This record gives sequence, C-alpha cells and structure tokens, in this order.
Amino acid sequence: MSNTLIVGLDGSESGSRALAYAKRLASLIPDCTLELVYVIEWTPYSFQTPEENASRHKRREQEIAVATSRVIDPAVNTLNTEGFTANGRVMHGDAAELLNLVAVEEKADQIVVARSSRGGLTSRLFGSVTANLVMNASVPVTVVN
Repeated sequence: MSNTLIVGLDGSESGSRALAYAKRLASLIPDCTLELVYVIEWTPYSFQTPEENASRHKRREQEIAVATSRVIDPAVNTLNTEGFTANGRVMHGDAAELLNLVAVEEKADQIVVARSSRGGLTSRLFGSVTANLVMNASVPVTVVN
C-alpha cells in the first residue's frame, strides 16, 4: 500500500517550508510518495479576441515550462536524490480546486500547503487559496506557517 502526500508549491519561501514539513512527515511514513503540485492561477472567465486567446495559450505554455524548470524539476530531483519517492506537475486553474482534484485522483492521505502570504481586500472578500482548500478538501489539509 502506498501513502501519498500532496504538496502545494508556488516557488516561495513559504512553499519551501511546506515542502520541508512534508519531507519530515514522509520520512515517518513507510512507502510514502510526495506529489508536488504547482498551480498557476488561471480563470477561463475572460472575454478576449481570437488573437488574445492565441497569445494567452502561448503564455500558458511558457508559464508551465518556467514553473516546471525552476520549481518542480529541481524539487523532485532533490527529493529523489535524498531517497524520497517524488513526482511533480504544473497545472493551470483554481489552486484549491486542483490540489483537491489531485488528492482525489492520487488517493492521497493528506495535502500540505503553506499559509497564504497574500492579503488585502480580495482575500478577505473571496478567501485565500489555503482557506478554500481547508474548507472544501476531500482529505485532511496541513497548513504550514
């Protein structure tokens, strides 16, 4: 039986703390896989011209390549070198929704994320990714400060 932890990364220092916590947790769990997920916030609800849509698709592919090469691949390689089983992916969309989707698909035991560092009016009105995830996730969520 494999145990899986989903780790939400965003390339920030707080994301690094979430990964460090997940590593400590994984070292205590036999046969544990760390599934690293970087979500680029992306909304399909915008009205654009066909030219803008083509440009947006190209930008999306570039963002995925950058996040993969700068955040996911180095983290997965380091974890594998340290003896952990790790995989990674970059996705576009609503971060809370996609982290939960990956957790369900992977039959994960837990999601580990960092506390959102963003604040302001938007966060107070609509809630942070972390708050939405905690309220709606299908599995337990650990929030690292």
